[in-house]
Amino acid sequence: MTEQEVLEVFKQTGALLEGHFELRSKLHSNRYFQCANVLRHPRVAGRLCDALAAKMLAECAPGKIDGVVSPAVGGILVGHEIARALDVQCIFAEKQDIPGEFDAAGKPVTKLVMRRFSINPGERYVVAEDVVTRGGRVQETIDLVRAAGAEVAAVCVLVDRSGGKASFDCPWTSLMKMDPVVWEPAECPLCKAGGRPVHPGS
Repeated sequence: MTEQEVLEVFKQTGALLEGHFELRSKLHSNRYFQCANVLRHPRVAGRLCDALAAKMLAECAPGKIDGVVSPAVGGILVGHEIARALDVQCIFAEKQDIPGEFDAAGKPVTKLVMRRFSINPGERYVVAEDVVTRGGRVQETIDLVRAAGAEVAAVCVLVDRSGGKASFDCPWTSLMKMDPVVWEPAECPLCKAGGRPVHPGS
């Protein structure tokens, strides 16, 4: 699939939104990829993830793969479909509050942990995610795999909206790249115009 074909699929399914949004990275933007809207269509999601898996195999050449691991929640369906395409198991990491740690808004600070699944030393995993802006959750997932003594064969994401800023020390690819218009909250022109951002979730 070409990037233009992928973009059309996102538009047709309502996955590309326009407005005033707070991203998971806390940056503000006038565009938001709500991948849940495309992933709710199983055949469409399967077609996108088949294309992403093929692109990853062609570009990253990861070799033997034991499974696919994703950060919850947004990456779970992507990970499942990538694992189906590769005919391997899929698992996911989940958020857990860090006791006694809160952000500036008073919300608990979270970290990713493996709660339901285990990763065995020597195994090789692909990390799959829906959208990357700064890549924090992907990096946390990479760290979890390596902490278990396993290897990250590659990273694959549906949409790289980092504008070239996301970087991982392993091969990685995306189905579509889009340079976002993003602002730090204090510099957001939409906020200065009196708007309030929404955080629809991925």
